[in-house]
Amino acid sequence: MITIYGARWCGHCHRLKARLSEAGIAYTEVDVDSTPGAVELISELNGGSWLIPTVVFPDGSALVNPSLEDVRSRLRGG
Repeated sequence: MITIYGARWCGHCHRLKARLSEAGIAYTEVDVDSTPGAVELISELNGGSWLIPTVVFPDGSALVNPSLEDVRSRLRGG
């Protein structure tokens, strides 16, 4: 299962979650505003920038603001 790091105020986060839900792709959500250490984690994953939505895949890799097709491809191993 993928994990989405985002925030309630983030339009890109809402859009990505809606597309994933429509496609039947399960995810766990982490609110960076209320989860201690979340901003530091995504900053580390993104080379020092805390950009959202950041999607973390089971293999530990991450994508920032990916499209539905980017997520599907990564889940297929591409």
